[in-house]
Amino acid sequence: MRSFSAGRPVRLRSGAVVAMAAGLFAAGLAGPAFAADDPPQSDQLWINEPYEQTLPLGTDGGEPEARTLGVGIYHDNENFTVTDGRLTVDISDLAGVADVTWPDNCTPSGTSAVCDVPVVPAIGGDYENQVFLTVRAADGAEAGARGRITYAATATGGPDGTLTAPHDSFDTTLTVGAGPDLAIDPIGAVEDGQPGDERTIPLRITNNGNESANGFTVKLYASYGLTDLTRYDACTYPAADSNGDAATNNVICAFDQVLAPGDSFELPEPLTVRLAPHALRERLDIDVEPGDGAQDIDPENDYTVLAINAENTADFSVTGDAVSGAAGATVTAELTFKNNGPAWFGNLGSGDPVAGVRLIVPQGTKVTGVPDDCYPHTLDGGYYPKETGAPRYDCDLSYWVREDAERTFAFTMRVDTVVPGATGAVSLHPGYGEFGTYPYDFDPDLTNNTAVLTVN
Repeated sequence: MRSFSAGRPVRLRSGAVVAMAAGLFAAGLAGPAFAADDPPQSDQLWINEPYEQTLPLGTDGGEPEARTLGVGIYHDNENFTVTDGRLTVDISDLAGVADVTWPDNCTPSGTSAVCDVPVVPAIGGDYENQVFLTVRAADGAEAGARGRITYAATATGGPDGTLTAPHDSFDTTLTVGAGPDLAIDPIGAVEDGQPGDERTIPLRITNNGNESANGFTVKLYASYGLTDLTRYDACTYPAADSNGDAATNNVICAFDQVLAPGDSFELPEPLTVRLAPHALRERLDIDVEPGDGAQDIDPENDYTVLAINAENTADFSVTGDAVSGAAGATVTAELTFKNNGPAWFGNLGSGDPVAGVRLIVPQGTKVTGVPDDCYPHTLDGGYYPKETGAPRYDCDLSYWVREDAERTFAFTMRVDTVVPGATGAVSLHPGYGEFGTYPYDFDPDLTNNTAVLTVN
């Protein structure tokens, strides 16, 4: 299953990736943070250019369909204000391949243009492209013809007063193509679902290419909280017990209908899904592919993810243990995570653990046996060189848990010194992914997110 994304994400360059690594970025782009009294930091200008794009030839000698390419610039350090961005777009390599129509904020000169970006956003803000180019296959272009758009950029700001994007690092390849282009019409997210609701999904597929699709396949991936999908004769469904612990139900539908250029297709009857009693943050992935071995000339629009959110809760809890032993004795301490429901939960987009169970080792004891998926750390979360004997352990759960999930982590510990009433903290922490904030907004009772491990 592809990662949850309503569209292609911003492609971040190395400097931006470094900036993001310091924190979580559940939504939007996360940038670096500096104290107010820190000395000036470095900054770097970057260009967010489109990926490769295929331009369809015209149908039956008609005008080729246009495509829109969004381009933008941004910089690393939100402590600086960056203005007067100038994005230079060079299309000299597109001669005979593609024609470009410039937007109003670009001033063309020959085979290039300079586009104005008055305010350049920092990566920590809400990034949006600022320049939109309209491109289409050139008259007389043949399938397979290829050319590049190259980019350069400068701006005012940063520690030295001027920022320049790395030279010869940003380009978009355009290829003239012939074939079907199956596109899924936009579908709005469901934000206010209730467990038990039945929702209708308006699925419509259009062939935007210049050749017919001789049949096509539609694949549906429904997350665990979505049930009772409408059944169609053209589809195959998993057996009732075939999914085991899978977080999705996969449906494959093969239609033999011919979709000519410009034609659209809708299912024989509306697609409906029901939110199960354990539904919470659900997703329905839809993928369409042309049949008969044909290649879709623009695969970017033949896949979509529909978010379906239910108003529900999942009560995560953790319990500790009480053990005792004389000096030199070895004991086993069991720490247990449980989801008390009523909803399940999964990080279906990022694949990150839904939660981690943390143990601060009690005084006078030493961990000698570590359960699977548990990792040693220093007290402040730093690197610890040995598997055993660490003062802190963090244990990862799966990327999803059912509404009644339970898992126990059993640590083997040696009592080196008897310290009456020694305790170690046991706590529950979020995974580091798309919902990596704390407290969990779906957990109705945070008092059971902590516990203790007592020794003697």
